[in-house]
Amino acid sequence: MASPSSSPLMKKLVSFFLSSTLFLAKGPANSETQCRRFKSIISFGDSIADTGNLVGLSDPNDLPHVAFPPYGETFFHNPTGRFSNGRLIIDFIAEYLGLPLVPPFYGSQNTNFDKGVNFAVGGATALERSFIEERGIHFAYTNVSLGVQLQSFKGLLPNLCGSSSDCRDMIENALILMGEIGGNDLNYAFFVGKAIEDIRELFPLVITTISSAIKELIGMGGRTFLVPGNFPLGCSVAYLTLYQTPNMEEYDPITGCLKWLNTFAEDYNKQLQAELDRLRKLYPHVNIIYADYYNALLRLFQEPAKFGFMIRPLPACCGLGGPYHYTSGKKCGFEGVEYCNDPSKYVNWDGVHMTEDAYRLIAEGLFKGPYAIPPFDWSCLSSEIKYKPNKVFFEEPLI
Repeated sequence: MASPSSSPLMKKLVSFFLSSTLFLAKGPANSETQCRRFKSIISFGDSIADTGNLVGLSDPNDLPHVAFPPYGETFFHNPTGRFSNGRLIIDFIAEYLGLPLVPPFYGSQNTNFDKGVNFAVGGATALERSFIEERGIHFAYTNVSLGVQLQSFKGLLPNLCGSSSDCRDMIENALILMGEIGGNDLNYAFFVGKAIEDIRELFPLVITTISSAIKELIGMGGRTFLVPGNFPLGCSVAYLTLYQTPNMEEYDPITGCLKWLNTFAEDYNKQLQAELDRLRKLYPHVNIIYADYYNALLRLFQEPAKFGFMIRPLPACCGLGGPYHYTSGKKCGFEGVEYCNDPSKYVNWDGVHMTEDAYRLIAEGLFKGPYAIPPFDWSCLSSEIKYKPNKVFFEEPLI
């Protein structure tokens, strides 16, 4: 006699139950993870994402160089405190998500942060300034470390959300941009002449600091993080000038970038990705996306003509002197420093930062290309990057 579980009717019921269970477990969860419609952007980082914080923190009588033309000339038609001629990666992300450009927190008055808030400050480090100085790295630029930015965010919360449950809901529905941060910790060590072996010792310290911030934000409700890695340092005009050498074997024959510095950046990025993998296992309900800024930018130096840049796009658009249009101490924005007529042909903007066109292509690489790991299905948002200026996004001049 057949058992009840082997009857055709029972098999159909079991099959229906299993398929329904799988749909409930997989369908909505996957939809929530891959197609979450973000309500805001919360940003931490340094000059790569600074939309005006450094200027907001500065003495009005002693403004930094980014407060002067030609910064901001391409899109905003005036300086906004961004370290570029126009928009940054974070601006393109906001546009793609259908959100307003993310306002800076520091120095803002009566600003609405409901749709986003940005704590990224030019020159910021992941590690505390006192810790860096204890290691003999004295490069005072700003003391607004990642920890300081996180504390600023916590201090803002009572004004953003009424109750703790409201705050969790707000953070849960935000895209949290964690950087780029940590690059300056390494940059400052290089610029004061530290040995590369000593600088490598900073890797785990910086990465642990970033990881701890992510864990703290997860505890507050964070569910989606975009965590950028470092850029190819060997293609940076500042580094190309600092380590210029007649030994052509040290340069990549295709890009002209310094190979050993790019390897250094790759090593850092591998360690960062390993830590993000560990976090994904600890928090399987959290979407932690690695933003591969390294390869998204490197391809522009490998095939510049393909992306509309000049054949050898290493020199800075805005700078002075030498083969790379860069002289330390003579920054873009200073009187007498030259800048190019067509920034769209350049990848490097001021010797350290990129042009708007380069940043746009990096952002597109995250949305459409293989540079978001794991891939994020941005296509469900039915949005796009705006290529032409839109008066909705114009900001007031700083000077």
